[in-house]
Amino acid sequence: MATRTRCALLALVIGAASAVALDRVAPVAPGGAPQGLAAQPVEESYFGTTVIDRFRFVEAKDAATLGWMKSQGAYTRAVFDSIAPRAAYLDKLGKLGAAFGLVNSVQAGGARTFYLERKPGADVFDLMVREADGKARTLIDTAALIRAAGGVPQAIDYYQVEHDGTHLAVGISPGGSEASRLSVLDVASGRTIAGPIDRAQWGSPSWLTDGSGLFFLRLQDPQAVKQPSEKYLNPAAYFWDLHAAPAPIAGAATGLGPVTDPVRFPFVVVVPNAGRVVLVEQNGVQNEFASWTAPLTEARSGRASWRPLTVTADDVTSLDGNATTLFLLSHKDAPTFKVLSLPVDGTLATARTLIQARPERVIESIHAAADGLYVAGREGLTGVLLHVDAHGTLSTLSLPFAGIVEEVATDPTHPGAIVALVGWVHPRTHYRYDPASGKFTDLHLDSIPTFDASRYQAAELTAQAGDGTRVPLSVITPRGAVQARPLLLDAYGAYGISNLPSFQPRIVALVDAGGSYAECHVRGGGELGETWRLGGKDADKPNTWRDFIACAEMLIKNGYTTREMLTIQGTSAGGITVGRAATERPELFAGAIGRVGDLDALRSEVMPSGPANIPEFGTVKNEQGFKNLMAMDAYQHVRNDTRYPA
Repeated sequence: MATRTRCALLALVIGAASAVALDRVAPVAPGGAPQGLAAQPVEESYFGTTVIDRFRFVEAKDAATLGWMKSQGAYTRAVFDSIAPRAAYLDKLGKLGAAFGLVNSVQAGGARTFYLERKPGADVFDLMVREADGKARTLIDTAALIRAAGGVPQAIDYYQVEHDGTHLAVGISPGGSEASRLSVLDVASGRTIAGPIDRAQWGSPSWLTDGSGLFFLRLQDPQAVKQPSEKYLNPAAYFWDLHAAPAPIAGAATGLGPVTDPVRFPFVVVVPNAGRVVLVEQNGVQNEFASWTAPLTEARSGRASWRPLTVTADDVTSLDGNATTLFLLSHKDAPTFKVLSLPVDGTLATARTLIQARPERVIESIHAAADGLYVAGREGLTGVLLHVDAHGTLSTLSLPFAGIVEEVATDPTHPGAIVALVGWVHPRTHYRYDPASGKFTDLHLDSIPTFDASRYQAAELTAQAGDGTRVPLSVITPRGAVQARPLLLDAYGAYGISNLPSFQPRIVALVDAGGSYAECHVRGGGELGETWRLGGKDADKPNTWRDFIACAEMLIKNGYTTREMLTIQGTSAGGITVGRAATERPELFAGAIGRVGDLDALRSEVMPSGPANIPEFGTVKNEQGFKNLMAMDAYQHVRNDTRYPA
């Protein structure tokens, strides 16, 4: 799309400007700047409002447009190369990043521990397994996959371990396509024993307790897709007996199961050792879902009598279970979330509140284990981890350090949990919690070089928005007195996703080079619960970028930076935040980065992912939806004769 192209180029240009600002060196523009594209206006009427799109034609990506894109790319590269300090800065950043490894997606299977690891200096993640004796080995060597594919990039998109750790299901895609192919591996030998199965993007495999098969999600055949916006319609849930071909068991186009809307995604969750499954109906990016339960034996045949468990209005956003109990996370009459429990064969009417909502604590996730339930949450921007035992007794676990609970891995057939903690200036560290001893043990999975955290400081502040709302603001600076520095201010603000404290070498490098970093926790995110999310959604979406503006003003007022040294940044849906802040208050910022940003909200609906995003952003097919999208469309708010941030 036109704005996607402009956004990518804008990110490149601002990336150069941001790096240069630290050394106060201006880039030297090379000669021969490419000509701009001539506008070809298209007019459309929405509910009596005429909208002019001057560059709609670039969506076709004809030869002239592609040539323009390449010339802009070459010119941008030339500008980059003219910045004398940039190469040294990138070299320093690369060395710092290479010194740190990165481990995530940890899972436990029997006595084995599995994880994705990007080793220090590497560019890709490998799938690793650590045996009970502590010895680790590479199960999937991604660099080897790339060599076998003739240099075509490969990525591990997801994996799920069988409960006893004997097998695992893994989705791998080529060339950055995210078009996962699902295979099953024998862990002991590393051999593929089933698959690959295509069209398994977002496969979400869920194993039978005995490991004989699994359920997964599969997209429709591409031959059925007539236009881009249909790509993700009619997904289906499949059951895969590992000794036979996968077969559909639910989905709108299959004629099986309760899901009849072609936009809805049917995911099946097996409740281990309970003989039952839960079918979850996901409406695109909407957090709340409907669900049904059925006996496992019926579900795998595709002829189940599905019994309703929840409807969307129950505001349930997550579920998990063990042999006896289902656990539900809900914000129904509980903006900071509560946890419900019910017998594994029960109904919502029989549910009881296991953990009450509290205004000062946001519950984020629930994780069933054989010894009860582990619950991750936050009080402000500090993580908490709760545990409920089999008798319903609630306790707050004492964490190894004050940070965010970034990851919790449990298995409903085994006790305990693996927990990842992280802070702004504390690298991610994985621990195993043993409920018998009540102790956390460092697993030493994480490659952390010698690092002096005392050189940095993270301040948790608040900015006051125009409507009086107090907006949380995190600022990372060199330790010492506040002084004006080049500052990168980031925000997101959609889907209820929280941008929480997270250690990133690029932030450390920025601070080491004399800059500062800040994160504005705008409405639309989930930092303060459901009310906070809804406060930046639909007709209230302008609160998102106005919170961002308030954070920028506060940083300037309090001496952290100046307008001449302030660059703002937003990624994906954060493009709405940064784009509208830059178009509403262009004089406030020196630079603006939209990383693959949504800057043309009116046209997002025609993209392959467009229908799935309607629950979050609305549709131009009704008047209020059009008004909301028009308000958040940065492209439609660009005006001639206005000086915008670089």
